[in-house]
Order: sequence, then structure tokens, then C-alpha cells
Amino acid sequence: MSGHSKWATTKYRKGAQDKARAKLFAKLIRQVEVASREGGGDLESNASLKAAVAKARDSSVPSDTIERAIKRGTGELEGVRYEAVSYEGYGPNGVAIIVECLTDNRNRTGSEIRTIFSRNGGSMAEPGAVNWQFERKGVVTFQSSLKEEELLGIILDFSAEDLVFEGENWKVTCEPSDLNTLKIGIEEAKLKIISTEFAMVPSQVISIGKESEIRKILKIIDSLEDNDDVQNVYDNADFDESVLNSIDEL
Repeated sequence: MSGHSKWATTKYRKGAQDKARAKLFAKLIRQVEVASREGGGDLESNASLKAAVAKARDSSVPSDTIERAIKRGTGELEGVRYEAVSYEGYGPNGVAIIVECLTDNRNRTGSEIRTIFSRNGGSMAEPGAVNWQFERKGVVTFQSSLKEEELLGIILDFSAEDLVFEGENWKVTCEPSDLNTLKIGIEEAKLKIISTEFAMVPSQVISIGKESEIRKILKIIDSLEDNDDVQNVYDNADFDESVLNSIDEL
């Protein structure tokens, strides 16, 4: 989005993520639970919950597991109470990083995230120091064999802002309030949706072309994502994909 390709990075991590399916499920369920607690259990009136449920379903989380998470969030079932907290910092080469967490112990999580930054050549920043370099957007990822001009003719009628091709999929962004409208429009056009979510999209990027520098940034991002409380990690690194695709492992 706006030239910031994440597909190669996602492809690089896919093997590790496939091996951590249980951990992925746990994170997605936690998102559903918190969204239902904050906005209620009705998907039609709670956009955050609707996006969280769609993301869980896209990852093949069982429907009954999702339903139980919603009930825990609304108080119909007992469960651990999680709160949303985000951290900001800088990685190697001054790459801006935002870490979104859901935790039942803010002090523990904050300490763990700070340690990950410091051990991987980064540093934590004060709230707001990094956030201004990103914008929250709605993001729909889908597959299509249509040409870009044809797709633009479809999505521009549904408040789309930006369209990019990343590897095997198309990604379109919009204002958060327009996400459901955009999703419905893409579905009506018979395009295969891969995921629907809210995300922090960088308004400016830092180009990284050296393998050694890419490795350092991937390492800190991987370390952050491996933490159980971390839900999303956003950065403004724009990797040289030819170099990135040549990296097999850290």
C-alpha cells in the first residue's frame, strides 16, 4: 500500500507461522473476545468484532470456538480479562515499529516488549513518537485474474483508496468506516476474499536493500510476533524483494 509491499515478508514467515497454528488461533480468539467486550456481541453493529471474526474464519478457526470467545467477551461465559495496549519503538536502521498487544498483565508485557527491542538492536519510544508515521486503514486482500484497470473500475465505487498487487494477491485499502461496504462490493463482484482487517499502514517508508540489514529487521519483527501477547506488528521498512526472496532463514 502506497508502495509498501509486505508479501515477500509474509511469504518468508509462512513456514514458521504454519508450525505455530495453535498460537495463531489463540491470538485470533483473543482479538474476538476483546472486540466483543468493547463493542458488544452483535457483528452488524460492532465493526471491530465483525473484522476479527472474519479474520478468524479466514484462518479456519472453528465456528464454535469463535462463538465461545464472543460469549466470554460479553460476559455470558467466564474468562480472562484482556486489555489492548500498544507500544512504539525503532528497530535497526531507524525503522519505525508499532506493536499491538492484548494482555492480562500490562507490566509483564511491557517489560517483555522492551527486552525484545533492546536485545535486537532497537529501542522503545514514547507514545506518539512513531504512531504519526502510520494511518489506520481497512484492508481487504483478495485474489483475481482481472487486470488492474478492471479492478479499479469495480472497487472505486466502494470507497477504495489504494490498490496494489503483492505476490499472488491484491490488496485494497479504505477508511476504517468503509471496510464493510468495500468487502460487500468485492464479494458482489465475485472476487475471492482472502482476509479483511484493520491495519496500520505507513505513510512513509524506509528503503532497505542490504541483506544484513534486512536480516536484522526480520529478526526483531519475528521476535516480537513470537510473543504470546503480541497481536500485530507494523513497520515502515520497504525491503528489496529480490534480496528478501533470497533469504532462506535468519
